[in-house]
Amino acid sequence: MKNTLLAPLFVIFILLNTVLVQSAHASTNKQTLLILGDSLSAGYGLEVEQSWVYLLKQDWQQKYPNRQIINASISGDTTSGGLNRFKQLLNEFKPTWVLIELGGNDGLRGFQLSTIKQNLTQLVQLSQQHNAEPILAEIKIPPNYGQRYVALFIKQYHQIASEFKLDLIPFFIESVATQPDLMQNDGIHPNAKAQTQIKTYMDKHLNQAIESE
Repeated sequence: MKNTLLAPLFVIFILLNTVLVQSAHASTNKQTLLILGDSLSAGYGLEVEQSWVYLLKQDWQQKYPNRQIINASISGDTTSGGLNRFKQLLNEFKPTWVLIELGGNDGLRGFQLSTIKQNLTQLVQLSQQHNAEPILAEIKIPPNYGQRYVALFIKQYHQIASEFKLDLIPFFIESVATQPDLMQNDGIHPNAKAQTQIKTYMDKHLNQAIESE
């Protein structure tokens, strides 16, 4: 009688164990996009579910079930701040791709251009050293420190992309930044109404970068 009961229980145990192993294997096979950004990607002034990153994550869950997005963006972050926490993020999430969306706060504060470029370069190199494909987001800033500073600031993104043969995503809020009804009162951050448009733009350019590998 005992042997009769143990047989089906053993089969159930084997089946459950197989399902758990397969689930764990499936999760480890996911391709991860790590977004290292500032307030433009952190959803400053918005509810989490309103931000373009959250909207993109929802889309990708349906269209690309083997992908996941980790948003490591922090409002107010700089290239040096991102660099300080980057190794830990790489070790924790082991991303397939890294979207580097930093530099805006550096530029708004007038940081030395050479320091900004050096930090961005190190972010790219660290990504590659950890077998992650870096994708660089171009950043533009207001002419607070003069046109020459702005021109050189923007040029650095193109220089880094060219040097490392990276996909460079053109400034992703440029199309909404000139429309007051799509911006928050500070004139710097897109509002909730703009997020779907930004999500569509980033979906297109990120997929182009991923498919070009």
